[in-house]
Amino acid sequence: MPSDAPAHGYDFVVVANRLPVDVSLGEDGEPTWTRSPGGLVTALAPVMASTSGAWVGWGGSPDLELDPFDVDGTELIPVMLSEDDLERFYEGFSNDTLWPLYHDVIEPPAFHRQWWESYQKVNQRFAQATADRAAQGATVWVHDYQLQLVPKLLRELRPDLRIGYFHHIPFPPLELFAQLPWRVQVVEGLLGADLVGFQRAGDAANFVRVVRRLTDLTTRGQMVTLSKHGEPGRHVRAAAFPISIDSHAFDELARTDAVRERAQQIRRELGDPEYLLLGVDRLDYTKGIRHRIKAYGELLSEERLSPQSTTLVQVASPSRENVGAYQTLRDDVELLVGRINGDYGQVGHAPVQYLHQSFPMEEMAALYLAADVMLVTALRDGMNLVAKEYVAARSDDRGALVLSEFTGAADELTGAVLVNPHDIDGMKDAITYAVHLDARESRKRMRRLRRRVLGHDVVAWSEDFLAALNAVPVRAERG
Repeated sequence: MPSDAPAHGYDFVVVANRLPVDVSLGEDGEPTWTRSPGGLVTALAPVMASTSGAWVGWGGSPDLELDPFDVDGTELIPVMLSEDDLERFYEGFSNDTLWPLYHDVIEPPAFHRQWWESYQKVNQRFAQATADRAAQGATVWVHDYQLQLVPKLLRELRPDLRIGYFHHIPFPPLELFAQLPWRVQVVEGLLGADLVGFQRAGDAANFVRVVRRLTDLTTRGQMVTLSKHGEPGRHVRAAAFPISIDSHAFDELARTDAVRERAQQIRRELGDPEYLLLGVDRLDYTKGIRHRIKAYGELLSEERLSPQSTTLVQVASPSRENVGAYQTLRDDVELLVGRINGDYGQVGHAPVQYLHQSFPMEEMAALYLAADVMLVTALRDGMNLVAKEYVAARSDDRGALVLSEFTGAADELTGAVLVNPHDIDGMKDAITYAVHLDARESRKRMRRLRRRVLGHDVVAWSEDFLAALNAVPVRAERG
């Protein structure tokens, strides 16, 4: 039976795998938290500040049961995840089943029934925590692939709610999605929402096609109709809402004297290369890091770039280090880097500067400003916000962006040099073209890129989504 709305619930509830803070127990046994900055937090800050808002998510530490607590006027509602949940729900089903499946099966997904059972239980826990805290008729916004069952589970508990869901990663074509043994349950989970948002129009189209083939529901354009006992049905809309960054704040950061001076210092520390290339990624097999480094190594071998006057800085922040495919990727990348530096390095100079670590935003802004060419060569990516950060940092209208056509950003950033990262020869040509781009063409392209990135920031993204969600008609009984 649906639970009743709490007497003093929250009018707007965000549901995400993680809270906007990391919580741990201090030496005195009391919980302490540190803010975990991110685009989603920035995007939702205005609506959180203007309404009675709550955020449901995991606090970042296993087996830690916490009462809700307030941070800057937003109620944070922790959901407990055990070590077993992390192994099966998070590292297992979310990141070893769904992640590779949704990224074009670059690595083979693993299908384990125990992982699926854990995924269901954790999604139920998130749905219940949300149902217990949402006010009557509240708006709930569920985020990402870890919580695809929550919309339906939540609607069963609370049919009075308006529910939106946003999918931050790609949604695969039917031919790949159909491999999932629990494909129908996932589709039905998503259809619990009133609005299902994706990064690209192609992802939304993939979802509608999956619905058409795997269910007997009626689809028309972006709309799916769920009939109920012969009565007029509930409508679910699937549409694209490309996410962005806090581009104005990043632009301002990159204009500060400290960041500009650090950018010049970085170039000096690297020996003032004629051409500085930059890659910034999580160390993930979807990012095309191996392809990028291979292309760069061949350019050096063919003497199309000089190893004495060119440097590639590759920042690869640690990611999912307990998953076997990621351990293999790290070994492969480090082997490639070592081989290139061994073949072409000199005393005091390495053609590849490889940094397996994370850096604060100030350092990233300085790296973006220092780089002549930004290489974003993902094999598949929902959006890729690094590309937008690079553009937002370049108030000097200089620099060039080499961008994979398999990123969501490629739909918007028409001033970039687009590449197919699987085509190593084509990527080599694109890198060479970007390196030798004349100043006038570079300014023209960067101004076009900056108009898009600064004109559509992350707050505009959240406003667009919520406006579309709030346009959904409200009925007394909407289940």
